[in-house]
Amino acid sequence: MAVKITEIEDLKKVDVSKLVEESEAEGYRFLRRLVDQYEDGSNTFNKTGEVLYGVWDHHDQLVAIGGLNRDPYSDKEGVGRLRRFYISANARRQGIGTKLLQQILKDAQGHFSELVVRTDSSAADAFYRANGFSGDLGLPEATHGIVLEREHRKKAE
Repeated sequence: MAVKITEIEDLKKVDVSKLVEESEAEGYRFLRRLVDQYEDGSNTFNKTGEVLYGVWDHHDQLVAIGGLNRDPYSDKEGVGRLRRFYISANARRQGIGTKLLQQILKDAQGHFSELVVRTDSSAADAFYRANGFSGDLGLPEATHGIVLEREHRKKAE
């Protein structure tokens, strides 16, 4: 599936309603929180190093979304948090999630020394582990993490 990954500079100008509905039907509330927090200004992905991406298919349908924030749960410097990462069911298992994650990891270089994420999905657990994340961090607010080592940053550039 040919896709286009684009930074979302203003979520209010993007129709995310289909992804929100689909995610809620699967029992996930985090895309609804994405919209609500963006609208109330509590998380607009506008701090240094933060970014929000959308992935559109060849029909210009939004099929995936994912962002990067400074980790609000950590007092450690340099910790980023993968946020609101969702791939539409009909776009899964086609490499779209991996491409989106690689773009976010690339953007994290130079801003963060490690990234964390929280998930309770076994499919997401397998996805993050397959993409280099460690699981079972023993942290209350993060289930997976990846260290962005200095050497790794240089190779990715």
